[in-house]
Parts: sequence; C-alpha cells; structure tokens
Amino acid sequence: MSDQKTELQEPITRRLLIHGKVQGVWYRASAQTEAIKLRLSGWVRNLHTGEVEALISGPEDAVEAFIDWARQGPPAAQVLRVDVSAGDAPEPGLFSLRPDA
Repeated sequence: MSDQKTELQEPITRRLLIHGKVQGVWYRASAQTEAIKLRLSGWVRNLHTGEVEALISGPEDAVEAFIDWARQGPPAAQVLRVDVSAGDAPEPGLFSLRPDA
C-alpha cells in the first residue's frame, strides 16, 4: 500500500464492537497507537458491558488494516469477535481515548 494511493482514497467510517477479554489488557491504548500509526481519526472506549467500542475513519486500506489488527489486539487480549458496521464520521482530528460508557 503506497501512501499516495491511501491519500487519494475517499474516507470511510466504521464502528467496531470488540468482544472478549479486551478490558484491563491495554486494548484501548494499543488501539490508539495503531490508529495513529495508520493516520486514522476517531476514538475508542470501554463499555460497561465488557466490550470495547471504536469509531474509525480514514482511507479504506487503513481502516481495513485497523480492523485486521482489532481482531487480534494487544498480546494480553483474547478477542472473540469484532462486529463491524457503518458509522457516522467522527470529528476531524487525532484518534482519542474516550471515557467509559
């Protein structure tokens, strides 16, 4: 994937709901690092139900790369599944950690 090709793609937005052992294992911080590396905007947060929710926006190649990463997560995570759906574009800017919901 070339940076030039990525920059020319129309941005897409996806909402991810990550299930499994994904809290207390540095999932959010690792997701933020990965998203920044891929130049994505959006956010990630823990849900009171035990899942992690993320909203990511950027070029399709980068979004797909993040989704692939999310299916594994950081080393201590045990991801059971990742539900992916369309989402509303987040506010432009850096990828952020949101308070728990």
